[in-house]
Amino acid sequence: MIELLVVCAIIIVITALVLVDNSKFGGDVTLENFAYDVALSVRQTQVYGIAVERFGTSNFNTGYGMYFSLTSPNTYILFADEDGTGVYDAKATPSEIVESNSIQQGFAITGLCAIPEVNGTNCTPVSEIDILFIRPEPDAYISVGQGGNAPISCVRQPNAACYYEAQITLTSPKGDTRTVVVDATGQISVQLQ
Repeated sequence: MIELLVVCAIIIVITALVLVDNSKFGGDVTLENFAYDVALSVRQTQVYGIAVERFGTSNFNTGYGMYFSLTSPNTYILFADEDGTGVYDAKATPSEIVESNSIQQGFAITGLCAIPEVNGTNCTPVSEIDILFIRPEPDAYISVGQGGNAPISCVRQPNAACYYEAQITLTSPKGDTRTVVVDATGQISVQLQ
């Protein structure tokens, strides 16, 4: 009888360990899937920008971009830059929004930063990032806004306002993080923090 109790106790301990690790594994996989969804949305935006996607009824000459803001950490926006400013304009008429993506299940955008120069290591925290793609190049025009100020257009002021890399940090309800990185060369990747 004692041997049976010991065997049952061992089985219970092993089962508990497996279940705890399984829930952590599932959370990591869900966060990674979410990060890849955001990266694929940026890639879709790039394809729209270089593949002459029509906006509205007849506009084929517009660039497409993604807008991220810490003031709305549960939403990111795919927009058409119809007015040619190079950044998302929430007050534009008609609306520039092509698709607004809502973030669910407790995930959120918790950090935005940008690196101003090639091979730079200092990522400057910002409050807003616009990533714009204009045909025919796959390059990204990265504009940022800080401290409640609207982003300065990288398209209109390329020497003063363009950043080399944008980093979007995504966090799970458990506090795990992944970062979507977009380079000015058009490369998009997901990194573990």
